[in-house]
Amino acid sequence: MHPLHLFLFVLTTVTAVGAIPPNLPGEYEYTVPAAFPTSVFASYHVLPGSTTEPQPVIFDPVLNITFPFNLTDPEHIPKQNTDTPVYPPAPGEPSDKLERDEVINRAIAEVKQLIFNSSLPNNCTKCTAILAVGQKVARTAPSALPGAMGVFCSFFKYISGKPPGGKSCDTYSVGISGGPWTQILATANMTGRDGQNICAYLNHCDAPPAHTVKAKFPKPYPKHPKTPISSGKKVKVLHLSDLHLDTRYSAGSEANCAETSGRICCRLRTPEPPKGKNSTAIPQTPIPQFPAPIYGAHKCDSPYYLALAALQSIGPLSGATLENPPAFTLYTGDLIAHDAQHEKSRDYVESIESVVWQMFKYYIGGPLYAALGNHDTSPDNHDVAHAVDNNGPLGKQFSWNYDHVSKLWEHYGWIDSKTQEQAAAYYAAYSVVHPLGLRIITLNTDLSFKGNPFAYIHSEDPDFSGMFAFLIEELQKAEDAGQRVWIMGHAHGGWDGWNGLFAGSDLLQQIIERYSPHVIANAFWGHTHEDQTVIYYKNNGTSQTASNALVTGWIGPSISPHEDLNSGWRMYEVDTGSWDIMEAYTFFANVSTFDKLNETGPVFKLEYSTRAAYADGAGWPTDTPLNATFWHLVTEAMERNHTMVDDFVNYQSKSSALGPSCRNEMPGFPSESCYRALVCYIRSSTVALGSACPPLYGTVQHNPWPAHKREIKRLKAEASKKEEESKKQKESQEPSNPVKSVKILQTWQIWDWLLGQDIALLDEWASNFKGISEKLGST
Repeated sequence: MHPLHLFLFVLTTVTAVGAIPPNLPGEYEYTVPAAFPTSVFASYHVLPGSTTEPQPVIFDPVLNITFPFNLTDPEHIPKQNTDTPVYPPAPGEPSDKLERDEVINRAIAEVKQLIFNSSLPNNCTKCTAILAVGQKVARTAPSALPGAMGVFCSFFKYISGKPPGGKSCDTYSVGISGGPWTQILATANMTGRDGQNICAYLNHCDAPPAHTVKAKFPKPYPKHPKTPISSGKKVKVLHLSDLHLDTRYSAGSEANCAETSGRICCRLRTPEPPKGKNSTAIPQTPIPQFPAPIYGAHKCDSPYYLALAALQSIGPLSGATLENPPAFTLYTGDLIAHDAQHEKSRDYVESIESVVWQMFKYYIGGPLYAALGNHDTSPDNHDVAHAVDNNGPLGKQFSWNYDHVSKLWEHYGWIDSKTQEQAAAYYAAYSVVHPLGLRIITLNTDLSFKGNPFAYIHSEDPDFSGMFAFLIEELQKAEDAGQRVWIMGHAHGGWDGWNGLFAGSDLLQQIIERYSPHVIANAFWGHTHEDQTVIYYKNNGTSQTASNALVTGWIGPSISPHEDLNSGWRMYEVDTGSWDIMEAYTFFANVSTFDKLNETGPVFKLEYSTRAAYADGAGWPTDTPLNATFWHLVTEAMERNHTMVDDFVNYQSKSSALGPSCRNEMPGFPSESCYRALVCYIRSSTVALGSACPPLYGTVQHNPWPAHKREIKRLKAEASKKEEESKKQKESQEPSNPVKSVKILQTWQIWDWLLGQDIALLDEWASNFKGISEKLGST
């Protein structure tokens, strides 16, 4: 390359990712070698190649087993989860199958009556009434209910036009979440908040009125809290999140797949066999339009090549090596890929946990402290409070996972045996004091996560699991001992309010406010896959000023590029006295270049320094911590200078070429509402605060923004409505046609007939009206 061209290339690259700050912790960029690091694993089922993902032999040092190859074989992805479902106890359950079938038949007849012949005024009341019928079945014949869930799901599809919760009816079947939903129906208070919340989760009711609970603390806020003192010494801390290792990734498969093909692309998925007259034809796999690169793609999770490339980049870029390790590493959840529910199992989750922690141990020195993510279980999002049956079999049904991960953490020397026992008992959450004196408290945020259906039972008590009581107990220990604390977990309740539950996020806000700023120094989260920040303020966030800013929530970027993101990770420079963050460096790889890689692996490089990006605009001194006051002043600067918001939005996606921008206006959505929304999200630590912000600008994983998509959808709907009105007006001017009236009557008859048919045929007929007509003709 000509020297002038090279200079211009470097100049434009630096401009795109921010000025290079002085005193970098390591190299500015690192080119990963093309050769796969085969020494990470002892042996392989399939060796890595230039177009072939490896399949290492996965040995679990805790379970002392070698997982079979078919568990991760990309050519044979399971069609059914074979885990044994757990059912609520029902002493009087009929032992005879015919008797159990009769219970189901009576329930179906009762639901038909509710839908077709009752005076229930709306879909919400129909939903709660249907759930009440399901509850009777769950309490009398629980083992029979999952097999009939498809019928109940079809009822919901009928009354609203869409499946409950926006999920396929298969989701509620025996091999996926039929068992958990049977438990939920059996234990929920259907006439109270539980019933309302569950129907809201299923998208058939509005959420019930906001509900909060006042936190109880063992001691009041101290009159003279101890002020943290800087030591003047700094250490390095890594923050990794959302790896989502896809051991079934298939290089060369379709990387830009249709939404109907699965939750992630880059998988070998055989099309469903055709139905109807052509049912004997062999399904043909289409030729990929965008073959999946060996290192990954924007709509896919991390293959081995990308996961190990990211880990290889840590030492050169951060300066933290095995010989000179970081003080510690935070991992804020989600090891497992975005597999469809039927593709997961307990064995599959355990195998990924085993291989990921092995990879981390190979490349990262020092202790690693981790939290579970919502995908780190089977089924996804499911964690249940021990108290659901007084620590009985239902409350312990996910203990296999807590036992497994905590023993792996102990095996690798990251926690001791006492902490392992605590983690096994507290949903994989634990509290540990680092040798330098900082207390790290990890949380299992699934227990107050919007996507966890178990969180909607006993919803009068947002701490039914005891997770927040555990946090208070550990924070009180820290206050009594004069320790500083970092809190970490996976999903947080703030930002746009999308991920948390109202009462749970409010309770966490109360706890953070009680123990800040003298105890809690920082909080760390993951889950969104995006580089984000939230500020916790005094007075429940109602007075958002620099003097009221208490704690920063740092939301770590994901290694996985899913969806439409780049791959990234972060390193902090931290004062060992106050445990304030003095600098934060974020590193990334441009996923859009992966299909062009040949001679080398990806290039990971510095994306930006937090201080270099924002401190000047906020008027922040060079030697002052990047604390909550700093971040509030950044938001004030953003209100004055929208370019800073543009930079923040770009960093959200890790500088992805596919990300949206506030500068892209649409009718009804001016740029000003986008800029206002982003500042509001940063200042929102709870569901209540985030929900009050301008909606639908919360994620950069859609371009255009979800807000713009909503406007596009509205405009299309208006056009469709006008077209339909025009058509009706034209038809009204024609002579009446008695056949049309007969057709309308036949439609109702078809639905009534359809809901009484064999369960296995429901989805086929409901999606193929021609098939229904042919079946009716032969009946």
